[in-house]
Amino acid sequence: MSMPEVLSPALIMVVAALAIGPARGHLRTAIVLFAPLLTLWAVWQVPDGVQDTVRFLSYDIEPVEGSPLRRLFATIFSLMAFVGGLFAFRAAKWHELAAAFLYAAGAIGVSFAGDLISLFIYWELMALFSTVVVWSGGTPASRAAGIRYAILHLLGGVILKVGIEGVVVSTGSIQITPMLAQDFNSWMILCGILINAAAPPLSAWLADAYPESSPTGSVFLSAFTTKTAVLALMLLFPGEPVLIGIGLFMVVYGIIYALLENDIRRILAYSVVNQVGFMVCAIGIGTTMALNGAAAHAFAHIIYKALLFMSAGVVIYRTGKNRCTELGGLFRTMPLTTICCIIGALSISSFPLTSGFTTKSMISQAAADESLVWVYMLLTAASAGVFLHAGIKFPWFVFFQKDSGLRPKDAPWNMALAMIIFSALCLLLGIFPEWLYRFLPYPVDYVAYSPGKVVFYLQLLLFSGLAFFLLLPLMKRTETISLDVDWLWRRGVPAALQRLAVMVQPVKEIGEVVGSAGQRLLRHLTANYLGQPETADSEERALFARSWPIGTTALWIAILLTGYVLIHYILPG
Repeated sequence: MSMPEVLSPALIMVVAALAIGPARGHLRTAIVLFAPLLTLWAVWQVPDGVQDTVRFLSYDIEPVEGSPLRRLFATIFSLMAFVGGLFAFRAAKWHELAAAFLYAAGAIGVSFAGDLISLFIYWELMALFSTVVVWSGGTPASRAAGIRYAILHLLGGVILKVGIEGVVVSTGSIQITPMLAQDFNSWMILCGILINAAAPPLSAWLADAYPESSPTGSVFLSAFTTKTAVLALMLLFPGEPVLIGIGLFMVVYGIIYALLENDIRRILAYSVVNQVGFMVCAIGIGTTMALNGAAAHAFAHIIYKALLFMSAGVVIYRTGKNRCTELGGLFRTMPLTTICCIIGALSISSFPLTSGFTTKSMISQAAADESLVWVYMLLTAASAGVFLHAGIKFPWFVFFQKDSGLRPKDAPWNMALAMIIFSALCLLLGIFPEWLYRFLPYPVDYVAYSPGKVVFYLQLLLFSGLAFFLLLPLMKRTETISLDVDWLWRRGVPAALQRLAVMVQPVKEIGEVVGSAGQRLLRHLTANYLGQPETADSEERALFARSWPIGTTALWIAILLTGYVLIHYILPG
């Protein structure tokens, strides 16, 4: 038994999303929990290669194309939809769940899209319904952030579409094949994808929108958009050299802003940028080791990042507070959430025996294998920076440090179970990395645990932890706002336009005087030479939009014809 060849597993999620609204009670719960599992089964029914084609406007559309890489991403997207649904179904409203499932459907659809048109359709489906997830935060701030999010993703979609159309016109093909950024069309495609990957300077949408969503919505948002961009880069731009520099910049950028942040979900949002930077850099390196590392790290990242957003979501759900300066001492009454958060924090920090160690170290090793010394050194230093902001800072300020006096209950059973599932996966993939390695796109010849590597990473992380506590007075957060590049269009451009309006006001007044004099002159000439009365009605109508006498019309026709004949004979053929 298998899925019809032309149908993408994403359609199961689409049907489930449409059924969530009308369903009630236990039926809705069953849909939320079982539809992703059915989708996961369907994902593994898709064999390698293009399954079927559909003719559309002289193009062969390939909705479903299977490969180990595509199945790997579709698998984690389906698993994320299941665990996210388990985490959210008791607290989220039906429209948020429906939007989240359509969002996940778009990600799964992108995973199997065999042509650029199918990819673009699912890409825009993600943009549309991820915006709805942001709006489901239900606050004025979430509505404003959702509008900014939608505008930027609309811009990214337009840029991507321009690039796709250019490729189709120049090559006549809509196939997804590897390319390099060598002309306008390929650059447009690359830029459109990088916007979704949250590459600076257009990356502030992530830290702007994700923290304004609901505590459950941010869990879904952390998983799909940036990772589908990683998949698209792997399919279209493996080995593109510019991605190495972009990835390294993302790594450093994410660390700096996460260290400055006070909002717990903004810390994690900037951490997403940092972690995606590792993957983008690996894609730029482009070797089989690097691409395996990017795919494995994307898989592990979705798990531990969702786990961290879940722990933050539980804290916000129970306390209503989201700032480091408002929290502390929660381990006393929230022990399970604390333990799950620590596991996620160790995983993102690449601590041995966690999933982050067995995946991120592949990327560093790929850089070393290619003798990219500076890349290797920056990635290694960045691992220490990740431990500072996500491995220590986030759990320390939220669950330990000072006693805030808050005594909230621990997570509800469904949220606790979701966190336990992902905590277990973080440990299992760290202890038994071969469980993941066997599903990577290329054969794996890599040993994660060697004595030298384990000792090196332990020294790096432990000294980073020591530095954190020695510099703890400097690490304490205050009620401040971190300015990002989005300040330019949110504050800078409007202020500049207001300043420009003040400066051009005298010019505008002069223009109005000259325009008024010109209108009076035109009315005078019309009245004297074309026989039209000087009336208010004639003033309002443009010269060539008026009803003229037959004689005047004939005169103008003769003048135009004479001019045409003269030009025809004067100018050379």
